[in-house]
Amino acid sequence: MEFAVLFKGVPNFLLYLALGSALLAAFFVVYLWVTPHDELRLIRSGNSAAALSLGGAVIGFILPLGMVIAHHATLLSVTFWGIVALIVQVVAFFVARALVPGLPQAIEGGKVSVGAFSGLVSLTIGILNAACQIE
Repeated sequence: MEFAVLFKGVPNFLLYLALGSALLAAFFVVYLWVTPHDELRLIRSGNSAAALSLGGAVIGFILPLGMVIAHHATLLSVTFWGIVALIVQVVAFFVARALVPGLPQAIEGGKVSVGAFSGLVSLTIGILNAACQIE
């Protein structure tokens, strides 16, 4: 195999990696703005509940994004589905919050069971979102 053939896909790889990274950064900004607790501060202070909750939301966001990229979608469709995945994860947070009254306070208080449940809701909805992306 020629050396040039090995690197043929590098420009597209870099484009999709840059777009995916930008969408992930946008997800962090929006999600951290929407939630009433400061996950990053809580995580830095050792709060496992916040880490589980945010971790589930990140995975729930990145799964659909990864699926659309893996299926050789256009940059426009990746952007569209990335925005959809972001919105779905925000909705997932509010679903978890409706199911567990006082969820933000429980996460702030370090209740691991609540953080794990919130993360599980986000992850489950993210898997469902990924499976429903039909173009």
